[in-house]
Amino acid sequence: MVSTDKNQSTAIVFILLGFSEYPEIEVPLFLLFLIIYVVSVLGNVGMIVIIRINPKLHTPMYFFLKHLSFVDFCYTTIATPKLLENLIVEDRSVSIKLCVTQFHFGSTCVITEMVMLAVMAYDRFVAICYPLIYTIVISPKRCALLVTVAYASGIISTSILTYSIFILSFCETKIINNFLCEYSVFLDASCSDIHFSETILFVIANLSAFCTLIIILTSYLFIFITILKMHSASGRNKAFSTCGSHMTAVTIFYGSIFFLYCIPSFQSSKLVVKVGSVFYTVVIPMLNPLIYSLRNKDVIETFKKLMHFKVISQ
Repeated sequence: MVSTDKNQSTAIVFILLGFSEYPEIEVPLFLLFLIIYVVSVLGNVGMIVIIRINPKLHTPMYFFLKHLSFVDFCYTTIATPKLLENLIVEDRSVSIKLCVTQFHFGSTCVITEMVMLAVMAYDRFVAICYPLIYTIVISPKRCALLVTVAYASGIISTSILTYSIFILSFCETKIINNFLCEYSVFLDASCSDIHFSETILFVIANLSAFCTLIIILTSYLFIFITILKMHSASGRNKAFSTCGSHMTAVTIFYGSIFFLYCIPSFQSSKLVVKVGSVFYTVVIPMLNPLIYSLRNKDVIETFKKLMHFKVISQ
């Protein structure tokens, strides 16, 4: 019998198993994820600070990168602390309200990052294919508008998804074989008709993923055509170097998502799903600042100056 009593639903909790099936590695995993989280926070906050204090980095590309770092910082801060808590406490229960809250902000960050990566691809497309009008097309007002679109897309899409969760009913405490509150958690735990919610998820997830991916692939198609037409080898190398970091970030981000959700053979392996979820919620936010900084001389020089100033001040 399906329960529609909202008071009853809100009193029900989810139990996130996390990695409790492997108690012998929970402490090592806690230390590993803690180190990754600290590196991720320092890397993304450091990237934001470096971009703000270095006038050379006050360009559209770094403006978008600054917001990408902010989104990564928010995302890892939403997901990782709960993961760390579940590794060291026995009570792994979480209320439905808290679970929905984690999903809402986490999903907002994911969709925002998708759109932000598409915006950055468009920025590189204009810079390489139309360099003479780059400053006109990618003006400060256009930059602000594109970033606003990215955040608005994440907020609006996730708000619709969250609404589709609130119309579900939950009748009993549910054990969830995961470490974070994904949309599938609510579908599995619901005791009401989930057809409408599944449809909403299918539409929004596919629109978000494939529309942004089409923008990215189209941008890089024209970029590659333009690069191949260049007569100067140094010009081609510079263009590829400019796009290299972004292409790496896009490949890792979309690769992990498609690996998890678009390859049916892996769906039955709960361990693979959990490891994959850890990768794109914990590891990717750490990798992005490293990817964008390791080959960037301006970022490295600014970082060295900060460290030098810190040593002198001590």
